[in-house]
Amino acid sequence: MAKGVTRDGVVAAALAVLDEHGIEAVTVRAVAAQLGVRAPALYYHVRSKQDLLDEMGTEINRRVVRALTGRPASGSWHDDLIAYARALRAEYLAHRDGARTFSGTLITDVDVLRAQEPWLRRWTAAGVPVADAADATDLVTAFVVGYVIEEQERAQSDPARYAPEERDQRVGGDAPLVARTGHARQTGEARFERQLEVLIAGIAAKLGPGPRR
Repeated sequence: MAKGVTRDGVVAAALAVLDEHGIEAVTVRAVAAQLGVRAPALYYHVRSKQDLLDEMGTEINRRVVRALTGRPASGSWHDDLIAYARALRAEYLAHRDGARTFSGTLITDVDVLRAQEPWLRRWTAAGVPVADAADATDLVTAFVVGYVIEEQERAQSDPARYAPEERDQRVGGDAPLVARTGHARQTGEARFERQLEVLIAGIAAKLGPGPRR
């Protein structure tokens, strides 16, 4: 192990490269340069770009866990899923190409995995089978990933490209409802919450309402 090179330092450097240059620039060589060392100095911790991505994704999930730890247990899996969706989106948005970079990565910290246990105990105590709890979490994760990918792609491109007024001109005056959908997509945070509510309602139709406050 190279002196002074730590796993936390490697992850921090990788996130810095990501935020400055984007996912395509994240390589072992680039992270080593960020740390002022040669690539072999990182091999004790990571040996490939996938290793880097896994460690970065683990750190993001670790932060999500921290954001949710200590949150009052409401007795409702609805509220658990909503809190998780909001925390995950916030962490993805905090980094350039966040959703594209961190989705699908392998969690390498077993404590991050074990942090799910209290939620699963609460859900199963409320009558939700483990398989349904896993499906519900996966559905919310997939929604957040897809939503944020689209959100970040739009935010990182030319703002005028998605201007609703320019879209109105292309659509024409004889399709007013189509034009209105373009304006509805500009609502940002409110749109996320609206679509999340629809998703949770759909999951509830399958799993049941669960206990509420």
